[in-house]
Amino acid sequence: MEITPGPLLQTINSPDDLKKLPREKLHQICDELRQYIIDVVSVHGGHFAASLGVVELTTALHYVYNTPYDQLVWDVGHQAYGHKILTGRRDEFPTNRKYNGISGFPKRAESEYDTFGVGHSSTSISAALGMAMAAKYKGETDRKCVAVIGDGAMTAGLAFEGMNHAGVADTDMLIILNDNCMGIDPNVGALKEYLTDITTSPTYNKVKDDVWNLLGKLPVGKNFSRAMGHKLAEGLKGMVSSSANLFEALKLRYFGPIDGHNVAKLVDTLRDLREIPGPKLLHVITVKGKGYALAEKDQTRWHAPGLFDKVTGEIFRKKFDTPQPPKYQDVFGHTMIELAEANEKIFGITPAMPSGSSLKFMMEKMPQRAFDVGICEQHAVTLSAGMATQGMRVFCNIYSSFMQRAYDQVIHDVAIQKLPVVFCLDRAGLVGDDGPTHHGAYDIAYMRCIPDMVISAPMNESELRNLMYTAQLDSNEYPFVIRYPRGEGVMPEWKTPFSEIRIGTGRRLREGQDIAILSLGHPGNFAAAAIRDLRNDGIQPGHYDMRFVKPLDEALLHEACQRYPKLITVEDGTVEGGFGSAVLEFMARHGYKNDLRMLGIPDRIIEHGTPRELHHECGYDTAAIAAAVREMMKDKVTVSALLQ
Repeated sequence: MEITPGPLLQTINSPDDLKKLPREKLHQICDELRQYIIDVVSVHGGHFAASLGVVELTTALHYVYNTPYDQLVWDVGHQAYGHKILTGRRDEFPTNRKYNGISGFPKRAESEYDTFGVGHSSTSISAALGMAMAAKYKGETDRKCVAVIGDGAMTAGLAFEGMNHAGVADTDMLIILNDNCMGIDPNVGALKEYLTDITTSPTYNKVKDDVWNLLGKLPVGKNFSRAMGHKLAEGLKGMVSSSANLFEALKLRYFGPIDGHNVAKLVDTLRDLREIPGPKLLHVITVKGKGYALAEKDQTRWHAPGLFDKVTGEIFRKKFDTPQPPKYQDVFGHTMIELAEANEKIFGITPAMPSGSSLKFMMEKMPQRAFDVGICEQHAVTLSAGMATQGMRVFCNIYSSFMQRAYDQVIHDVAIQKLPVVFCLDRAGLVGDDGPTHHGAYDIAYMRCIPDMVISAPMNESELRNLMYTAQLDSNEYPFVIRYPRGEGVMPEWKTPFSEIRIGTGRRLREGQDIAILSLGHPGNFAAAAIRDLRNDGIQPGHYDMRFVKPLDEALLHEACQRYPKLITVEDGTVEGGFGSAVLEFMARHGYKNDLRMLGIPDRIIEHGTPRELHHECGYDTAAIAAAVREMMKDKVTVSALLQ
């Protein structure tokens, strides 16, 4: 299906083209840009509501600033679709997030307009400050640096660290706070209430407007400088509201709040702020999903809805005649309630992902025992550790790639103190369309080197439930990782009775001859399918579901090494330092010389695509496992063929 941009948008191939338009045409560009995003995402998928909310801001920024010379940093990249379309990628936009297509996030290798790669939140202020400091050092006094950060991303500690430095760095940078009260889920915490106070204070907003208008009318010269005007503004703001003082206390000149959907007002404001030196913060109020009524009403659902009918709003779902397996995240969410009902010590914590992790089920039913702490992975881990010191059994659910941000806390606050926090790492393995910033490729490797850390991965929903059950037992005295992938499992009838799994034990699934497959986690299902295919070749591999990377089931490994001269390991983590490496280390310690091949994520950055496409590219899907077995067994296959 060919999607045609609006007539004016068709003429915009770069921000230079945008700047040629008269100011009164910007409304039309915004309307066409918003409609083009709706048209493309409804047919091809992707993130949706965030970019609709910043159409006017995106247009105004590229209209006023000299991009790419002026540095524009988006935080997070969900809101950058309009930016991509206006910077030469309009015709490529339908390939967004598709295999070999453009990235769903800003990416330096993709465009000179993408000044910084952003897939995780809260990095923009520090990155833009670094750019501004470098520009100052190089004498580029005319270069401007702008960070666009959402109020959800502003909750992270890194954002405050960046602001704390920006206030004293004496650089010319602008922070734009895009305030829509939403991340993927509604924002939480004191900062949300604080920003609400600013935006709803009629006294403050009236005086702010009066001050701004007054300063615009006063002469600027030796008798009345901009600095004097700023001091007047500070004094008046302080008289009527304490709300403005947070940013001002960090020595950031605060401006706003202003309507983020009034493109003319944005253009005028940004032009004024370009002429004011030093670190500044502009507070912009927007509506996530602006211009598409259903997205405005249910912003969580429309964050990334998949394919949909843009007229009726029907979100297309696959229809099946038979019961289908649930998503692993939903198994986690419902199992949490079952466990918590039986064990009053159980708590659930997630950093801003209650819907994505399905902890929302427990938050709805047990709001005093399940918490969304905002985009604060470090805080989530240390909060969990603090509760664990008091005997609580805390399930800290964090996406695998986001856990990287809290690695110090895992070591310093949990592992060294031997606290039995349960880390449920959702989105482990290759996540698909979100690409390299979100792939859960590294958690096995970075967790495996931590002493006393238990690391497990379920092959199916029943094992996930049993690992969760095992982790919360009083007999478990160690930090406990349970990693599982994005998407569906394999068991339509998944609600099985709980059963303890002895830590460090795997299971033999199939006896075989000559070669064995040692699998970890969900890819064990790929291995099982490959074994079924190999029957036609007369090859009968053994199969072991190892379940634990640490501690390894050494009894099972001794059995496999002694019975099978050839071994294949399969995992959905990086082969460098991962499960296969752990098996290789075991073999080296015990002097085994078996022929070993390790399948998993190779030692390179994996781009975006569907999980099926990426599993195939990385060589650990069903076909790749079968091919590896055939290659290792080619001598036997050849002999068998000759005998026939």
